[in-house]
Amino acid sequence: MKVWSVLLALSFALLSGCLVTFKDPIPTRDTAPPKLLGTWTSKNAWGEPLELEISRAGANQYKAVSYRKGDRKNRDEYTFTVSRHGSRWYVSAALPEKYGANYVIAGFDLVDNDNAADELDVYDLDLERMQQLIEQKTFEGQAIETEKGDGVLITTSMDKVFAYLDDTANSDVFLKAAQYQRMTK
Repeated sequence: MKVWSVLLALSFALLSGCLVTFKDPIPTRDTAPPKLLGTWTSKNAWGEPLELEISRAGANQYKAVSYRKGDRKNRDEYTFTVSRHGSRWYVSAALPEKYGANYVIAGFDLVDNDNAADELDVYDLDLERMQQLIEQKTFEGQAIETEKGDGVLITTSMDKVFAYLDDTANSDVFLKAAQYQRMTK
């Protein structure tokens, strides 16, 4: 199952249920690429137009606000940090208690056309693959249950997690969760 039904789930429109969570957050050390900021559009599984606004929320902190187009009252809002490891960008956000109160991470790419980021691709971690990695003792962790569904909690240090994720041979652990287009005025 995909963690991000809407987006940077950090579209944070969290959550279709099954989660890969982490005991520790990504260390706050990087500034997001400026092209990440702004308003993005997509469609959900029912074809409804969605909007995602990404803005600064403090020193190396960002805010993602996601909602169905024209319905800003019913929105999801998350604060997140970013980090670059190897050739990949990641986002990390603290989860509320109903999702286990740990941290979630996702990968993202900005696709440029004519020197402007026109597309935002978001990648989730494959729950089944992460469960296998726990069973194979690559990572330490355990199964968890939240009111939104089953998941896993990875307790391995983030340095070891990123050493694994940054290896291009392990790209099968990522699933494309969402694709956004930059909203034009």
